[in-house]
Amino acid sequence: MNALSSNSRAIAWAVWIVASIFYAYQYILRVMPNIMLNDIMQQFDIGAATFGQFSGVYYIGYSLMHLPIGIMLDRYGPKKIMTACILCTLVGLMPLLFAKHWVYPIAGRFLIGLGSSAAILGVFKIIRMTFNEKLFPRMLSLSVTIGLIGAIYGGGPMSYMKEVFGYQTVIQLFAVLGLLLAIITYWIVPDMKKCSQETVLSDIKEVLSNKRVIGSCIFAGMMVGPLEGFADVWGTIFLKQVYGFDGRIAASIPSMIFMGMCFGAPVLSLIADKVGNLSTIIGSGITMAVSFFLMLFWHLSPGILTASFILVGMCSAYQILAIYKASTYVREQVAGLTTAVANMIIMIFGYAFHASIGGIINFMGGPNVPYALVYGISVIPIALCLGTGGFILLFYFSKGRVQVEERQKSL
Repeated sequence: MNALSSNSRAIAWAVWIVASIFYAYQYILRVMPNIMLNDIMQQFDIGAATFGQFSGVYYIGYSLMHLPIGIMLDRYGPKKIMTACILCTLVGLMPLLFAKHWVYPIAGRFLIGLGSSAAILGVFKIIRMTFNEKLFPRMLSLSVTIGLIGAIYGGGPMSYMKEVFGYQTVIQLFAVLGLLLAIITYWIVPDMKKCSQETVLSDIKEVLSNKRVIGSCIFAGMMVGPLEGFADVWGTIFLKQVYGFDGRIAASIPSMIFMGMCFGAPVLSLIADKVGNLSTIIGSGITMAVSFFLMLFWHLSPGILTASFILVGMCSAYQILAIYKASTYVREQVAGLTTAVANMIIMIFGYAFHASIGGIINFMGGPNVPYALVYGISVIPIALCLGTGGFILLFYFSKGRVQVEERQKSL
Protein backbone atom coordinates (compact mmCIF):
# COMPACT_ATOMS: atom_id res chain seq x y z
CA MET A 1 0.00 0.00 0.00
CA ASN A 2 2.82 2.40 0.90
CA ALA A 3 4.72 1.47 -2.26
CA LEU A 4 1.64 2.12 -4.37
CA SER A 5 1.07 5.42 -2.63
CA SER A 6 4.70 6.40 -3.14
CA ASN A 7 4.49 5.45 -6.83
CA SER A 8 1.32 7.52 -7.25
CA ARG A 9 3.00 10.56 -5.70
CA ALA A 10 5.98 10.15 -8.03
CA ILE A 11 3.68 10.04 -11.06
CA ALA A 12 1.81 13.12 -9.83
CA TRP A 13 5.05 15.08 -9.48
CA ALA A 14 6.31 13.90 -12.88
CA VAL A 15 3.09 14.96 -14.60
CA TRP A 16 3.16 18.35 -12.87
CA ILE A 17 6.80 18.92 -13.88
CA VAL A 18 5.99 18.16 -17.53
CA ALA A 19 3.04 20.58 -17.49
CA SER A 20 5.15 23.29 -15.82
CA ILE A 21 7.92 22.83 -18.40
CA PHE A 22 5.34 23.36 -21.16
CA TYR A 23 4.28 26.56 -19.38
CA ALA A 24 7.90 27.77 -19.33
CA TYR A 25 8.42 26.62 -22.94
CA GLN A 26 5.52 28.70 -24.25
CA TYR A 27 6.76 31.71 -22.26
CA ILE A 28 10.13 31.44 -24.00
CA LEU A 29 8.40 31.22 -27.38
CA ARG A 30 6.38 34.30 -26.40
CA VAL A 31 9.51 36.45 -25.85
CA MET A 32 11.51 34.88 -28.71
CA PRO A 33 10.67 37.63 -31.29
CA ASN A 34 12.18 40.30 -29.02
CA ILE A 35 15.51 38.49 -29.12
CA MET A 36 15.44 37.63 -32.83
CA LEU A 37 13.88 40.89 -34.05
CA ASN A 38 16.69 41.97 -36.39
CA ASP A 39 17.23 38.47 -37.80
CA ILE A 40 13.55 37.97 -38.64
CA MET A 41 13.20 41.46 -40.14
CA GLN A 42 16.27 40.92 -42.34
CA GLN A 43 15.24 37.43 -43.47
CA PHE A 44 11.77 38.53 -44.63
CA ASP A 45 12.67 42.16 -45.50
CA ILE A 46 9.94 43.71 -43.35
CA GLY A 47 9.57 46.88 -41.30
CA ALA A 48 8.78 47.51 -37.66
CA ALA A 49 5.02 47.81 -38.23
CA THR A 50 4.81 44.41 -39.90
CA PHE A 51 6.98 42.88 -37.22
CA GLY A 52 4.59 44.32 -34.63
CA GLN A 53 1.76 42.44 -36.36
CA PHE A 54 3.84 39.28 -36.13
CA SER A 55 4.38 39.75 -32.39
CA GLY A 56 0.81 40.79 -31.62
CA VAL A 57 -1.01 38.03 -33.50
CA TYR A 58 0.22 35.62 -30.81
CA TYR A 59 -2.19 37.18 -28.33
CA ILE A 60 -5.13 36.88 -30.72
CA GLY A 61 -4.66 33.12 -30.95
CA TYR A 62 -3.96 32.91 -27.22
CA SER A 63 -7.16 34.76 -26.29
CA LEU A 64 -9.51 33.17 -28.82
CA MET A 65 -8.67 29.61 -27.79
CA HIS A 66 -9.12 29.98 -24.03
CA LEU A 67 -12.79 29.03 -23.96
CA PRO A 68 -12.60 26.15 -26.48
CA ILE A 69 -9.54 24.65 -24.79
CA GLY A 70 -11.12 24.99 -21.35
CA ILE A 71 -14.12 23.01 -22.64
CA MET A 72 -11.95 20.38 -24.34
CA LEU A 73 -9.78 19.90 -21.24
CA ASP A 74 -12.91 19.22 -19.18
CA ARG A 75 -14.29 16.77 -21.74
CA TYR A 76 -11.23 14.97 -23.12
CA GLY A 77 -8.55 15.56 -20.50
CA PRO A 78 -5.06 17.08 -20.76
CA LYS A 79 -3.33 14.03 -22.27
CA LYS A 80 -4.65 14.51 -25.81
CA ILE A 81 -5.36 18.25 -25.70
CA MET A 82 -1.99 19.34 -24.30
CA THR A 83 -0.10 17.03 -26.68
CA ALA A 84 -2.00 18.47 -29.65
CA CYS A 85 -1.35 22.04 -28.48
CA ILE A 86 2.38 21.44 -28.00
CA LEU A 87 2.50 20.08 -31.56
CA CYS A 88 0.59 23.19 -32.64
CA THR A 89 3.36 25.44 -31.27
CA LEU A 90 5.91 23.23 -33.03
CA VAL A 91 4.12 23.65 -36.37
CA GLY A 92 3.99 27.39 -35.71
CA LEU A 93 7.81 27.55 -35.65
CA MET A 94 8.21 25.90 -39.06
CA PRO A 95 7.50 28.96 -41.27
CA LEU A 96 10.52 30.74 -39.76
CA LEU A 97 12.65 27.89 -41.11
CA PHE A 98 11.09 27.15 -44.49
CA ALA A 99 8.73 29.96 -45.59
CA LYS A 100 9.61 32.55 -48.22
CA HIS A 101 6.52 34.77 -47.92
CA TRP A 102 5.80 36.79 -44.77
CA VAL A 103 2.18 35.67 -44.39
CA TYR A 104 3.25 32.18 -43.29
CA PRO A 105 5.28 33.28 -40.24
CA ILE A 106 2.29 35.40 -39.15
CA ALA A 107 0.03 32.35 -39.46
CA GLY A 108 2.63 30.33 -37.56
CA ARG A 109 2.76 32.90 -34.79
CA PHE A 110 -1.02 32.65 -34.51
CA LEU A 111 -0.67 28.86 -34.11
CA ILE A 112 1.94 29.34 -31.38
CA GLY A 113 -0.48 31.56 -29.46
CA LEU A 114 -3.29 29.09 -30.02
CA GLY A 115 -1.26 26.19 -28.66
CA SER A 116 0.22 28.20 -25.80
CA SER A 117 -3.22 28.87 -24.32
CA ALA A 118 -3.33 25.22 -23.24
CA ALA A 119 -0.25 25.65 -21.02
CA ILE A 120 -1.72 27.45 -18.02
CA LEU A 121 -5.16 25.82 -18.47
CA GLY A 122 -3.48 22.42 -18.66
CA VAL A 123 -1.57 23.16 -15.46
CA PHE A 124 -4.88 24.01 -13.76
CA LYS A 125 -6.40 20.72 -14.89
CA ILE A 126 -3.40 18.53 -14.07
CA ILE A 127 -3.00 19.90 -10.55
CA ARG A 128 -6.68 19.17 -9.91
CA MET A 129 -6.29 15.65 -11.28
CA THR A 130 -3.11 14.68 -9.45
CA PHE A 131 -2.90 16.63 -6.17
CA ASN A 132 -5.00 17.21 -3.11
CA GLU A 133 -7.39 20.15 -3.43
CA LYS A 134 -5.65 21.99 -0.57
CA LEU A 135 -2.35 21.96 -2.47
CA PHE A 136 -3.80 23.61 -5.58
CA PRO A 137 -2.69 27.24 -4.89
CA ARG A 138 0.79 26.16 -3.81
CA MET A 139 1.41 23.94 -6.84
CA LEU A 140 -0.04 26.51 -9.21
CA SER A 141 2.17 29.25 -7.75
CA LEU A 142 5.25 27.07 -8.26
CA SER A 143 4.22 26.47 -11.89
CA VAL A 144 3.81 30.22 -12.44
CA THR A 145 7.25 30.79 -10.90
CA ILE A 146 8.79 28.26 -13.29
CA GLY A 147 7.08 29.95 -16.23
CA LEU A 148 8.17 33.46 -15.22
CA ILE A 149 11.73 32.26 -14.69
CA GLY A 150 11.60 31.01 -18.27
CA ALA A 151 10.45 34.43 -19.45
CA ILE A 152 12.91 36.45 -17.34
CA TYR A 153 16.04 34.31 -17.61
CA GLY A 154 15.42 32.33 -20.81
CA GLY A 155 16.36 35.28 -23.00
CA GLY A 156 20.05 35.32 -22.00
CA PRO A 157 20.93 31.74 -23.03
CA MET A 158 18.77 32.06 -26.16
CA SER A 159 20.57 35.26 -27.18
CA TYR A 160 23.96 33.61 -26.58
CA MET A 161 23.06 30.55 -28.66
CA LYS A 162 21.75 32.81 -31.43
CA GLU A 163 25.08 34.67 -31.60
CA VAL A 164 27.12 31.44 -31.58
CA PHE A 165 25.03 29.12 -33.78
CA GLY A 166 22.65 31.42 -35.68
CA TYR A 167 19.00 32.10 -35.03
CA GLN A 168 17.62 29.35 -37.30
CA THR A 169 19.64 26.74 -35.41
CA VAL A 170 18.06 27.98 -32.17
CA ILE A 171 14.58 27.66 -33.70
CA GLN A 172 15.42 24.12 -34.83
CA LEU A 173 16.54 23.31 -31.30
CA PHE A 174 13.28 24.56 -29.81
CA ALA A 175 11.31 22.66 -32.43
CA VAL A 176 13.07 19.44 -31.40
CA LEU A 177 12.46 20.25 -27.73
CA GLY A 178 8.77 20.80 -28.52
CA LEU A 179 8.53 17.43 -30.26
CA LEU A 180 10.19 15.68 -27.30
CA LEU A 181 7.88 17.51 -24.88
CA ALA A 182 4.81 16.42 -26.88
CA ILE A 183 5.95 12.77 -26.83
CA ILE A 184 6.68 12.87 -23.09
CA THR A 185 3.35 14.57 -22.39
CA TYR A 186 1.38 11.93 -24.27
CA TRP A 187 3.36 9.16 -22.61
CA ILE A 188 3.27 10.36 -19.01
CA VAL A 189 0.00 12.32 -18.56
CA PRO A 190 -2.83 9.95 -17.53
CA ASP A 191 -6.20 9.81 -19.24
CA MET A 192 -9.06 11.53 -17.45
CA LYS A 193 -11.32 8.99 -15.76
CA LYS A 194 -14.58 10.79 -16.35
CA CYS A 195 -15.85 13.84 -18.12
CA SER A 196 -18.92 16.01 -18.06
CA GLN A 197 -22.05 14.37 -19.48
CA GLU A 198 -23.76 17.71 -19.97
CA THR A 199 -23.84 19.60 -23.28
CA VAL A 200 -21.28 22.29 -23.99
CA LEU A 201 -23.91 25.03 -23.81
CA SER A 202 -25.17 23.80 -20.44
CA ASP A 203 -21.60 23.80 -19.09
CA ILE A 204 -21.05 27.36 -20.29
CA LYS A 205 -24.41 28.42 -18.87
CA GLU A 206 -23.56 26.83 -15.53
CA VAL A 207 -20.34 28.83 -15.25
CA LEU A 208 -21.62 32.15 -16.59
CA SER A 209 -24.78 32.05 -14.45
CA ASN A 210 -22.81 31.47 -11.24
CA LYS A 211 -22.81 34.88 -9.55
CA ARG A 212 -19.91 34.06 -7.25
CA VAL A 213 -17.74 32.95 -10.19
CA ILE A 214 -18.44 36.04 -12.28
CA GLY A 215 -18.20 38.35 -9.27
CA SER A 216 -14.80 37.03 -8.19
CA CYS A 217 -13.52 37.23 -11.79
CA ILE A 218 -14.65 40.86 -12.16
CA PHE A 219 -13.16 41.84 -8.80
CA ALA A 220 -9.90 40.09 -9.73
CA GLY A 221 -9.88 41.92 -13.07
CA MET A 222 -10.17 45.27 -11.30
CA MET A 223 -6.98 44.46 -9.39
CA VAL A 224 -4.82 43.56 -12.40
CA GLY A 225 -3.79 47.16 -13.17
CA PRO A 226 -0.33 47.08 -11.51
CA LEU A 227 0.75 44.13 -13.66
CA GLU A 228 -1.10 44.57 -16.96
CA GLY A 229 -1.42 48.35 -16.94
CA PHE A 230 1.59 49.84 -15.17
CA ALA A 231 4.39 47.27 -15.52
CA ASP A 232 3.52 46.37 -19.12
CA VAL A 233 3.39 49.83 -20.72
CA TRP A 234 2.92 52.96 -18.63
CA GLY A 235 5.43 52.48 -15.82
CA THR A 236 8.55 53.58 -17.70
CA ILE A 237 7.10 56.78 -19.17
CA PHE A 238 5.50 57.65 -15.79
CA LEU A 239 8.81 57.41 -13.94
CA LYS A 240 10.62 59.40 -16.66
CA GLN A 241 8.11 62.26 -16.82
CA VAL A 242 6.80 62.45 -13.24
CA TYR A 243 9.90 61.39 -11.28
CA GLY A 244 12.52 62.61 -13.75
CA PHE A 245 14.47 59.33 -13.84
CA ASP A 246 16.72 58.55 -16.78
CA GLY A 247 15.62 55.91 -19.28
CA ARG A 248 17.63 53.02 -17.81
CA ILE A 249 16.34 53.45 -14.25
CA ALA A 250 12.80 54.21 -15.41
CA ALA A 251 12.75 50.98 -17.45
CA SER A 252 14.32 48.75 -14.81
CA ILE A 253 12.23 49.69 -11.76
CA PRO A 254 8.80 48.59 -13.12
CA SER A 255 10.31 45.22 -14.07
CA MET A 256 10.63 44.58 -10.33
CA ILE A 257 6.88 43.89 -10.37
CA PHE A 258 7.50 40.84 -12.58
CA MET A 259 10.42 39.81 -10.38
CA GLY A 260 8.28 40.10 -7.26
CA MET A 261 5.50 38.01 -8.78
CA CYS A 262 7.98 35.38 -9.93
CA PHE A 263 9.39 34.69 -6.49
CA GLY A 264 6.43 35.89 -4.44
CA ALA A 265 3.80 33.52 -5.84
CA PRO A 266 4.82 30.60 -3.57
CA VAL A 267 5.04 32.96 -0.57
CA LEU A 268 1.51 34.25 -1.13
CA SER A 269 0.16 30.70 -1.42
CA LEU A 270 1.78 29.80 1.91
CA ILE A 271 0.14 32.84 3.51
CA ALA A 272 -3.18 31.76 2.01
CA ASP A 273 -2.76 28.33 3.63
CA LYS A 274 -2.63 30.07 7.02
CA VAL A 275 -5.23 32.83 6.74
CA GLY A 276 -7.42 31.77 3.79
CA ASN A 277 -7.61 32.71 0.11
CA LEU A 278 -10.07 35.59 0.35
CA SER A 279 -8.25 37.19 3.29
CA THR A 280 -4.96 36.98 1.39
CA ILE A 281 -6.51 38.50 -1.74
CA ILE A 282 -7.98 41.36 0.31
CA GLY A 283 -4.64 42.01 2.01
CA SER A 284 -2.89 41.99 -1.38
CA GLY A 285 -5.36 44.51 -2.80
CA ILE A 286 -4.93 46.87 0.14
CA THR A 287 -1.12 46.63 -0.07
CA MET A 288 -1.07 47.38 -3.81
CA ALA A 289 -3.52 50.30 -3.45
CA VAL A 290 -1.48 51.89 -0.65
CA SER A 291 1.74 51.46 -2.66
CA PHE A 292 0.28 53.24 -5.69
CA PHE A 293 -1.29 56.05 -3.68
CA LEU A 294 2.09 56.67 -2.02
CA MET A 295 3.81 56.71 -5.41
CA LEU A 296 1.28 59.22 -6.78
CA PHE A 297 1.18 61.63 -3.83
CA TRP A 298 4.78 61.44 -2.55
CA HIS A 299 8.05 61.63 -4.47
CA LEU A 300 9.64 58.33 -3.44
CA SER A 301 13.32 57.47 -3.88
CA PRO A 302 14.43 54.81 -6.42
CA GLY A 303 15.26 52.41 -3.58
CA ILE A 304 11.85 52.74 -1.94
CA LEU A 305 10.12 52.43 -5.33
CA THR A 306 12.10 49.26 -6.08
CA ALA A 307 11.14 47.68 -2.76
CA SER A 308 7.54 48.82 -3.22
CA PHE A 309 7.28 47.30 -6.69
CA ILE A 310 8.75 43.99 -5.51
CA LEU A 311 6.03 43.93 -2.85
CA VAL A 312 3.40 44.87 -5.46
CA GLY A 313 4.66 42.01 -7.65
CA MET A 314 4.32 39.55 -4.81
CA CYS A 315 0.77 40.75 -4.21
CA SER A 316 -0.01 40.47 -7.93
CA ALA A 317 0.09 36.72 -7.45
CA TYR A 318 -3.40 37.15 -5.95
CA GLN A 319 -4.57 36.14 -9.45
CA ILE A 320 -3.60 32.55 -8.71
CA LEU A 321 -5.71 32.52 -5.56
CA ALA A 322 -8.62 34.31 -7.25
CA ILE A 323 -8.76 31.91 -10.20
CA TYR A 324 -8.56 28.95 -7.85
CA LYS A 325 -11.30 30.38 -5.63
CA ALA A 326 -13.57 30.87 -8.64
CA SER A 327 -13.05 27.24 -9.66
CA THR A 328 -14.21 26.02 -6.23
CA TYR A 329 -17.67 27.48 -6.80
CA VAL A 330 -18.50 24.93 -9.53
CA ARG A 331 -18.49 21.18 -10.13
CA GLU A 332 -15.12 19.55 -10.78
CA GLN A 333 -16.28 18.61 -14.29
CA VAL A 334 -16.40 22.28 -15.35
CA ALA A 335 -13.42 23.53 -13.32
CA GLY A 336 -11.27 23.80 -16.46
CA LEU A 337 -13.91 25.87 -18.21
CA THR A 338 -14.19 28.10 -15.13
CA THR A 339 -10.46 28.79 -15.04
CA ALA A 340 -10.55 29.59 -18.76
CA VAL A 341 -13.41 32.06 -18.22
CA ALA A 342 -11.55 33.63 -15.29
CA ASN A 343 -8.37 34.06 -17.33
CA MET A 344 -10.33 35.60 -20.20
CA ILE A 345 -12.11 38.11 -17.96
CA ILE A 346 -8.83 39.17 -16.33
CA MET A 347 -7.22 39.62 -19.77
CA ILE A 348 -10.17 41.77 -20.88
CA PHE A 349 -9.56 44.02 -17.87
CA GLY A 350 -5.93 44.28 -18.96
CA TYR A 351 -7.12 45.81 -22.23
CA ALA A 352 -9.56 48.05 -20.32
CA PHE A 353 -6.74 49.42 -18.17
CA HIS A 354 -4.58 50.22 -21.21
CA ALA A 355 -7.49 51.91 -22.98
CA SER A 356 -8.70 53.95 -19.99
CA ILE A 357 -5.23 55.07 -18.88
CA GLY A 358 -4.32 56.07 -22.43
CA GLY A 359 -7.63 57.88 -22.94
CA ILE A 360 -7.26 59.93 -19.74
CA ILE A 361 -3.64 60.80 -20.53
CA ASN A 362 -4.53 62.01 -24.01
CA PHE A 363 -7.52 63.99 -22.69
CA MET A 364 -5.34 65.69 -20.05
CA GLY A 365 -2.61 66.76 -22.46
CA GLY A 366 -0.61 63.72 -23.59
CA PRO A 367 2.25 61.56 -22.24
CA ASN A 368 4.68 64.48 -22.08
CA VAL A 369 2.58 66.25 -19.44
CA PRO A 370 3.42 64.94 -15.92
CA TYR A 371 0.07 65.67 -14.30
CA ALA A 372 -1.71 63.90 -17.19
CA LEU A 373 0.24 60.75 -16.34
CA VAL A 374 -0.66 61.12 -12.65
CA TYR A 375 -4.35 61.35 -13.51
CA GLY A 376 -4.09 58.39 -15.90
CA ILE A 377 -2.23 56.10 -13.48
CA SER A 378 -4.68 57.02 -10.68
CA VAL A 379 -7.12 54.65 -12.40
CA ILE A 380 -5.07 51.77 -11.00
CA PRO A 381 -5.38 52.43 -7.22
CA ILE A 382 -9.03 53.46 -7.61
CA ALA A 383 -9.80 50.17 -9.36
CA LEU A 384 -7.77 48.31 -6.73
CA CYS A 385 -10.00 49.79 -4.02
CA LEU A 386 -13.14 48.76 -5.92
CA GLY A 387 -11.87 45.22 -6.53
CA THR A 388 -10.73 44.81 -2.93
CA GLY A 389 -14.09 46.09 -1.72
CA GLY A 390 -15.79 43.48 -3.89
CA PHE A 391 -13.71 40.69 -2.35
CA ILE A 392 -14.55 42.02 1.14
CA LEU A 393 -18.25 41.68 0.29
CA LEU A 394 -17.60 38.20 -1.11
CA PHE A 395 -15.74 37.29 2.09
CA TYR A 396 -18.64 38.29 4.34
CA PHE A 397 -21.14 36.65 1.99
CA SER A 398 -19.16 33.38 2.11
CA LYS A 399 -18.80 33.64 5.88
CA GLY A 400 -22.56 34.11 6.28
CA ARG A 401 -23.22 31.21 3.93
CA VAL A 402 -21.03 28.90 6.04
CA GLN A 403 -22.79 29.99 9.24
CA VAL A 404 -26.20 29.25 7.69
CA GLU A 405 -25.06 25.79 6.55
CA GLU A 406 -23.67 24.99 10.01
CA ARG A 407 -26.91 26.14 11.61
CA GLN A 408 -28.94 23.91 9.28
CA LYS A 409 -26.71 20.92 10.08
CA SER A 410 -27.18 21.47 13.83
CA LEU A 411 -30.96 21.38 13.32
